[in-house]
Amino acid sequence: MLASGFGVVQPVIAQQTDRDLPRLVLQITVDQLRGDLIDRYGVHLGEGGFKDLMLRGTFYTNAHHRHANTETIVGHTTLATGTDPAIHGMVANLWFDKTAGTQFYNVQDPDHTLVGAKGVDSATEIDPTQRAATTDGRSPRNILTSTISDEIALHFGPEAKVFGVSVKDRGAISMAGHAGTAYWFSKAEGRFVTSTFYRDAYPDWIGAWDETGVVASYAGTAWKLSSESDAYMFGASDDQPWETDFPGFGRTFPHEWGTPDDKYYTTRLTLSPAGDEITADFAKALIEAEDVGQDDITDYLAVSFSSTDYVGHIFGPSSLEAEDNMLRLDRTLADFFAYVDAQVGLENTLVVLSSDHGAPENPDYLATLGIEAGTFDFARVDTEPGFVRLEAKFGEGREFILNFSNPYLYLDGAQIAERGLDEAEVQRAIAQELRHLPGIAYAIPSADLASGAVPRGKIQDSVLANYHADRSGDIYIVFDPHWFVADFDGLHVASAHGSPWTYDTHVPILIAGPGVNRGRIARRVETVDVAPTIAAYIGTKPPSGAIGVPLVEILR
Repeated sequence: MLASGFGVVQPVIAQQTDRDLPRLVLQITVDQLRGDLIDRYGVHLGEGGFKDLMLRGTFYTNAHHRHANTETIVGHTTLATGTDPAIHGMVANLWFDKTAGTQFYNVQDPDHTLVGAKGVDSATEIDPTQRAATTDGRSPRNILTSTISDEIALHFGPEAKVFGVSVKDRGAISMAGHAGTAYWFSKAEGRFVTSTFYRDAYPDWIGAWDETGVVASYAGTAWKLSSESDAYMFGASDDQPWETDFPGFGRTFPHEWGTPDDKYYTTRLTLSPAGDEITADFAKALIEAEDVGQDDITDYLAVSFSSTDYVGHIFGPSSLEAEDNMLRLDRTLADFFAYVDAQVGLENTLVVLSSDHGAPENPDYLATLGIEAGTFDFARVDTEPGFVRLEAKFGEGREFILNFSNPYLYLDGAQIAERGLDEAEVQRAIAQELRHLPGIAYAIPSADLASGAVPRGKIQDSVLANYHADRSGDIYIVFDPHWFVADFDGLHVASAHGSPWTYDTHVPILIAGPGVNRGRIARRVETVDVAPTIAAYIGTKPPSGAIGVPLVEILR
């Protein structure tokens, strides 16, 4: 068997070493691109975007995240590191810092302030995780392992250029890693910013890009349908009652962006395809100004497109807005690939596209199809009987609950210890009460994860992959299939990801580049395989915590 194994691997390695290294590794992450969406809307896709990748490369149609908490930072960091949140440490968009007594935003860093820019405007920011950050500073210091971008910088030396770009700070920072430079879009500023972790001043080209007025160019216009409504799957369903009616944006086309002096102007841009168009335009300017891909040293550029996520949250994945956004994203990708081809050459570029997570359908939409679903809110469920039983057993109940930062419930270990109680026993008792509540499928104590007492199973294994002793909460809550928390601190959304169910774990992996054969692979693969595949393709070592395996079709 050993000889047989070497017989399979050696030809793959031999062919790999005969191929010239790419001048550019272009890693694209489309936020909330569920694994079925490319095929779902494939008949309407144009030339040069998703189709270009499928025609030139390999499409893994059954790729999944193996961790339970399918949130933005978790998925991005997994794609970047090739490992689970249990190892890379990014267990959630927010976790609770018991020492400080506050929630902790994943990439916050008080030691590295924004460069000449305002922080989050809490009055207009709709992302509750951003508002919860206790500092405006940002950096990758909380990522505990190296990323593939770090490994490229280490392997090819200081002449390798490494960048990450996104509307979201966590989308750019996680992919740029520790050795690169990240730029993200500040809605408060209406421009791309960075922090002192990366540099102390902006290069001149960013000021020049700002002066082109790309962001302001959308003023007084609106997001309109790309085609006549009867050309769409959801063309007759523009006004759906479960969609979020965001101020000044509405539930139906056209969606007005407003003017730059409107406090929600930049927010509305990000809730539409405009956010991705602006991101791509900035990435083009970066490629030109920084001479990305212009020599034989392999460079790395990560671009995370965020609009699909925002549109999905506000309107749901089965909406006219989500459908039109996919078509516009396809055009944005086609235009961006054409630019990369002109500047670098696609024959010199390895393109890797995937997503940080999928998305659930809206419960009211599912109800029209006879599928039971719901949204969960602790304020709307009767927890009193459970607390009565806990008080009868331990003398206290509510006092043990410190914080709920979805999906984790954090307990007050000091209170439990003061009463001389066994914390593992308290965790198990509270978990048992949680499982009685409607909408909760699993409540898994961290004490059992740490001790190995949790039985094996798909859901249990995914929760274990998410467990980090210093950051995870005391009880992991898994909601029933098609249930989610829809309240974003007062903003009721149409869809919210974060579960270990297939609709949230399923994402595409598309890889195209020199020597990559065209193919469509239906076997199950995992997102932890992406970074090791890039490493094997270009000859670097895998990231320090990588557990995935290279996708062999890419190396043949």
